[in-house]
Amino acid sequence: MPVGDLTFPEMHPVAGFTIGTTAAGVRYQQRRDLVVMGAAVGSTVGAVFTQNAFCAAPVSLCKQNLKISAPRYCVINTGNANAGTGAQGDLDAISVCAALAKLTDSEPHQILPFSTGVIGEPLPVAQIVNGLPDAVAELSVTGWEDAANGIMTTDTLPKGASSQLEIDGHSVTITGIAKGSGMIHPNMATMLAYIATDAAIESDLLQSMVEQVVAHSFNRITIDGDTSTNDSFVVIATGKSTLPNLIVGESSAARQFMMALEEVALELAHKMVRDGEGATKFVTIKVTGAESSVEALNVAFTVAHSPLVKTALFASDPNWGRILAAIGRSEVDNLDVSLVKILLDDVVIVESGGRASSYSEELGQEVMDRDEIVISIDIGRGDASETVWTTDLSHEYVQINAEYRT
Repeated sequence: MPVGDLTFPEMHPVAGFTIGTTAAGVRYQQRRDLVVMGAAVGSTVGAVFTQNAFCAAPVSLCKQNLKISAPRYCVINTGNANAGTGAQGDLDAISVCAALAKLTDSEPHQILPFSTGVIGEPLPVAQIVNGLPDAVAELSVTGWEDAANGIMTTDTLPKGASSQLEIDGHSVTITGIAKGSGMIHPNMATMLAYIATDAAIESDLLQSMVEQVVAHSFNRITIDGDTSTNDSFVVIATGKSTLPNLIVGESSAARQFMMALEEVALELAHKMVRDGEGATKFVTIKVTGAESSVEALNVAFTVAHSPLVKTALFASDPNWGRILAAIGRSEVDNLDVSLVKILLDDVVIVESGGRASSYSEELGQEVMDRDEIVISIDIGRGDASETVWTTDLSHEYVQINAEYRT
C-alpha cells in the first residue's frame, strides 16, 4: 500500500490541451493502456529524456521529432517498452506516429510517442493502431484521471497534481500526471511525466525551466537505483490562458511560473516514492555541511541505495551503524568522521565519530516505527546541502519484480 494519502486530486482543465484514453489490450486485459494527448497549434514544449544508452525507440523518435517542430499530439502505451527492439522497434514507433497523424490530420513529425512496460519484446503495433480511433474519440479537457490510470504499470494508484496561480491578474493553470514506482533512480527523470499549462512561454525558456525543475524533483528521488530505458518528462504550454504576454526569461512572471511548476513536479515525484514498489516507508534524506552539491548528493544517494539501510528501514530496525557505514563509503575525500552528525527525525544518533551520548535504542525505535522518517546527515565540511527521497526495501518489492513478466 502507498505511504500517506495518494487520493487523486482535483485536476484543473488546461485550455488548449485534451486527453483521450482507451483499452487497446497491449498487455493488460480489460484496463486502459493507450493514451492520446492533443495540444493546440502554436504550443511550445520542453522535454528531457533518459540517458540510458539503451534508450527506447520512442525516446529516439521523440528527440528526432522535436528537432523538426513542436508537437501536436503525444501517444503513450503501457505494457510494452519498445526498448531493446533494434531497427524493428524504430519502425514500429514510426508506424504508430504515422497512424495517429493520419487520424488527426497532422504530420508524423508532430507526434511524440512514448512506451512503458516490458523491455525487449516486439511492440504490438496492430493493437495500438486499432485502439487509436477510440482514444482520439475520447479527447477531452477533463481526461486526466483516465490517462493517469492508463499510463500505469506496477503503480498501485494514479498520480496527478494540479495548481492555479495568478500572474499579473490572470489565472494560469498547471496540471500533470506521472507514472513510476520501480526502476527509479536519477539519470534524467526515471519515469513518465506529462505536465500541461495554458501559459504562453518562449520555447527556449520552457526547455531551460524543465531542465531546472527535473534537477530538483524527479532527479532527487530513488526507489531502487535503476534507470529506465524509457524515462521522459514533457511540459507543454498551450498559450491559451488570458495572460496576454509571452512569459520570457528574467521576468517576475517567469519566476512565479517556475516556482509553481516545480511544486507540481515535486508533488508528482513524491507520489512516485510514496507508491514505490512494495514501499512501507517514505524516507527523506537531508545532507548538510557538504563542500558541494555533488558531494551532498553522493552521500545522500549512497545511503538511499544501501540495501542494508533499506532493509533495516523495512524492519523498523534502528540499526544506525548501517547508515554510518554507508556515509563512510560515499567517496568523500578526507572525511573527518569526528565532525559527522546523524539524526533520525529529531533524535541524535551519531556525533563526534560515534554513538551520541543522548541516544537510546528506545528513542531510535520510536522513530523507526513511523511511516515517514527523516534521516539528517551533517558532514561538517562546508555550506552545500541537498535532499533526496527514497523508500525501504521489502519482500513485496522482490516479489513484484520477480514476477513482473508472469
